Amino acid sequence: MMFAPHKLRRRLVTGLAGLAGLALVGSMATAPVQAATEEADDSKVLRIATDGFIDSFNPFTSFYLMPTNTFKYMYENLVANSAEDTQVSEGLATEWDTDSEGKVWTYKMRPDMKWSDDEPLTSEDVAWTYNQIMKKEEMAVANGALVENFDKVEAPDESTLVITLKEPQANNPGQEIPVVPEHIWSKVDKPGEFKNEEDTVGSGPFQLESYEANKSVTLKANPNFWRGKPNLDKIEYRYYTNSDAQVQAIRSGEVDFITGLTPEQFKAIENAENVETNEGNGRRFQGISINSGLADAENKEFGTGNEALKDKKVRQAIRAGIDIDTLRDQVLQDYGQPATSFVPAVYETWALPKDDPAITGFNVDKAKKLLDDAGWKEGSDGIREKDGEKLQLRFLTDADATVEQNTAKFLKPWMKDIGISLKNEASDVDTVSERTTKGDYDMYFSGWSLGPDPDYQLFINTCDSRPDADGNGGTSQDGYCNKDFDKLYQQQHVELDEGKRADLVHQALAQHYEDTPSITLWYPNQLEAFRSDRFTGFTKQPTEGGIIANQVGYWGYTSVEPANAEDASGEGGGMGAGGWIGIAVAAIVVIGGGGFLLSRRKKSDDRE
Repeated sequence: MMFAPHKLRRRLVTGLAGLAGLALVGSMATAPVQAATEEADDSKVLRIATDGFIDSFNPFTSFYLMPTNTFKYMYENLVANSAEDTQVSEGLATEWDTDSEGKVWTYKMRPDMKWSDDEPLTSEDVAWTYNQIMKKEEMAVANGALVENFDKVEAPDESTLVITLKEPQANNPGQEIPVVPEHIWSKVDKPGEFKNEEDTVGSGPFQLESYEANKSVTLKANPNFWRGKPNLDKIEYRYYTNSDAQVQAIRSGEVDFITGLTPEQFKAIENAENVETNEGNGRRFQGISINSGLADAENKEFGTGNEALKDKKVRQAIRAGIDIDTLRDQVLQDYGQPATSFVPAVYETWALPKDDPAITGFNVDKAKKLLDDAGWKEGSDGIREKDGEKLQLRFLTDADATVEQNTAKFLKPWMKDIGISLKNEASDVDTVSERTTKGDYDMYFSGWSLGPDPDYQLFINTCDSRPDADGNGGTSQDGYCNKDFDKLYQQQHVELDEGKRADLVHQALAQHYEDTPSITLWYPNQLEAFRSDRFTGFTKQPTEGGIIANQVGYWGYTSVEPANAEDASGEGGGMGAGGWIGIAVAAIVVIGGGGFLLSRRKKSDDRE
C-alpha cells in the first residue's frame, strides 16, 4: 500500500500546542494577548491557555494539533477510544463485526441521534463523509491515509454502515475520521477551501462558536450530544505570547488549565495556591532521527547526509555512546519513561518489551569497537578518520526548545569520547522543517504522538511510504527502508489474532531498533495543571496515570464540572464526572486498536 501523491509529508519538527516557549518561570514580562471574548466569572466556562497554530477548522484539510484537538470535541467518530485504556469503544456505532477475512466491516448505528442543529444523524452521513475523502483529492488532505485501503463504503439503510476493504486489516477502520453532516457540507461551495470558523454543526460534546486569530477560540456545549450535554457551558482557548505568560495566567486565575509545562515550570507551580498538577504518562516518543541515506519510494537518493551514516555499525555506535538514563535524568529531570522503541509504553500490548534481546545499553567500549569494525580509526586528535575524512556530524535542533538544546550539550562530549565530532546546528523551527524535508542534516531531534494502534506508525516506516525531497508522496518517520521490516508490517496488518499480531509488531520494532535509523530516547511525561478552586472532574486517558489534554478522544474536558457543588446544580442537567467516567470504562470493546493519522504541527517537536 502506498500513499497517493496528494498525501502531505508530515516530517516537520513541531511543538506542543499548550506551551512552546523555553523561558523559565522567573521572567514574567510578556503579557497575554487580550482574549476576544469578555472575561467573565462564569463558573461553567473553562479557560485554557494556548499558543496553538490554526489554519482552519476544516476537518478534511487541517492537520495541525490545535484544530485537530477541537475536531475531537466537535465531531464524533464512527467508533471511539475509551478513556480507561484507549481501546475501541462506542461512538456513532454501538456495535460492529467483520467477516472471517477481515475485509468487510459492518456497523450498527446508534438510534435517534441528532446533529447540533436538530437534524437527524444517520449512517448516510458517515458514508458521505468517507466517500468524499476517498473520491476527492482536496478532501483527502488530512485523513486520506485512513481510507487508502477502502474499496467502498455503503449505507444500506439509515442504521447500518458497511466498509469493504481492498485487503484485510486487523485494526478497526472506523476510527479517527471526523464525521460531518451531509446536509451542511454538501451545500458548501469549494469545501476544500472552507474555513468552518463559526457556529459549526456537529455531533460531538462541543461546537465551535467563534474564533479570532491569535486571540481566542470559543466552543459551546452541544445539548444533542448522545452522551448528554456536558456540565460546562463553554470552553475558551486564550492565546498568550509565551509559556511563562501562560504560567503566570494560571497562577493569577486568568486561565483554568495549561499543558506542555517544562520540568522547571512544573516544579515551580506544584505548590501554587489553588493549582493542581498532573504528570501523565503520554502517548508520544522523542528521539534522534538519523539520516541513514534518504531516498524516495522509487529509490532516488537526495539530501546531504554523511555517507558514514549509511553504515549500520556507525549508527549503532552512536546509540551505544549515549548514556540515555543520565540524559533523561538531567534533561527531563526524570519526567519521562525509559524507551525501547517508537511505540510508547502506555500501549503495553504493542510496545517492545524491555527484555527483548535486540535492546542494548550505554557501552563506550562497544561503541568504539563498532567504529573500529566500520573502518573508522582514531586520529591524533581523537576524532576518527577513514580514507582521509574526519568523522564529523551535524545535529540539527530547534534553538527555542530547551530539551533539544540541553540534549545537544550532553551529546557533544559523549560523541567526542568515542571519536565523533558533533556540531550542534541550532536554528528556527521553519528552517529545521525545511532542511529535514530536503534531507539537509545528519541527525535531528524528533518526536511523534501515537494513537492506540501501531499500524499507522509502522506503515510510515515502510519503503513505499518515503516521500521525495519536495515532501511529495508518503509520510516517513525517518526515511527508513528495509524489506524485511516491510514484510513484518504486512503480516501484522492482516493478522486478526491479537497475540500473534503483537508478536509480529515486536519483531518489526526489534528490526527497526537493530537497524537504528533513529534512537528513541524516552517517552516524555505530559506536565499540566488546572485551577482546583474552579473545576474538578478532569478525566485522564488512560484513567490510571494518564493525560488530560491531547487525548485520543474528548474525555479530558467533557466530564469537567465546577468545583463548587452548588454551582454544578444549575440548569442544563449535564452528566456528572462520575457518569462520564463510568461510560468511558464500560464502553463496549470489540477489536482493539486503530490506525491513527499523525498530523503535522507548526512548532517544535510534536506530531499529532
